Amino acid sequence: MILSASRRTDIPNYYSEWFMNRIREGFLYVRNPLNNHQVSKINLSPELVDCIVFWTKNPLPMLNKLDDLRDYPYYFQFTLTGYGKDLEPNLPDKREKMIGIFRDLSLKTGKERVIWRYDPIIVTKRYTAEYHLRAFRTIAEALRGYTDKAVVSFVDLYAKTKKNMQGIPVIPFEQYGLEEFASELARIAGANGMEIAACAESMDLSACGIKRNSCIDKQLIERLIGCKISAQKDRNQRDECGCIESVEIGAYNTCRNGCRYCYANYSSGRVMETYGQYDPKSPILCGSISDQDRITERKLKSLKIEQMNIWDVYGS
Repeated sequence: MILSASRRTDIPNYYSEWFMNRIREGFLYVRNPLNNHQVSKINLSPELVDCIVFWTKNPLPMLNKLDDLRDYPYYFQFTLTGYGKDLEPNLPDKREKMIGIFRDLSLKTGKERVIWRYDPIIVTKRYTAEYHLRAFRTIAEALRGYTDKAVVSFVDLYAKTKKNMQGIPVIPFEQYGLEEFASELARIAGANGMEIAACAESMDLSACGIKRNSCIDKQLIERLIGCKISAQKDRNQRDECGCIESVEIGAYNTCRNGCRYCYANYSSGRVMETYGQYDPKSPILCGSISDQDRITERKLKSLKIEQMNIWDVYGS
């Protein structure tokens, strides 16, 4: 199985102690967001976990814990944008802190295991298309040699996003010439030694030099673990999403980054209420198990194809 840690919250930034306790104990619980009393038990044995995909905007608290993951292949989706405190209020300064943290993580893990995400791209009066190109170029030049890949996306205004973005008018990107903008992003990425891809976009940007992305990436995982895997498209994601199936272990309303465009938090008040239940020793994130909960051990298996055929050995 592939472990997603996590699309719903920033585990490396805020819950790395909890996560490492779960690794040591060999299991964790995940509450079904659609059925609050339905809880899955997830076995974290290295024999079952083929790869861990971390999603974060600040992995600093985890840097000194990575040696304890020696039995697990993993990589990071590291979001690093040009936004200020108005949109990303709880993140350290990008120039002074985050670029250095990105480099440190890359040096510790290897650049193939750190994917740079510049997303979502939101156009406002302050964050114009020209602003984004300048910010993307500045970050790309600073990360040259520290990553092989840049991932971009354009904001989707979900109901929660609209609520959290109140007071920040978003300008439709079509006014700026999307193809010209996308082509310039591709040119900047290429000039800095990076492949560029778009995350879950319905539009085809291949003519601009931007591929469709798979954040939970079958080919990358196969390279990291040294064998083929048998995995299907993740049916729980949007049609445009290229990710393969994974097991999500996060919880909504727990991310303290406070990003105004976030779809995983209802409100800052709800986040602080949930975070108040955080116990790093609990088997479940930001909560506890009650008598009303029904715990079911999820049937999981490794996706590895151990038996190679002649084409795997000699190439097709």
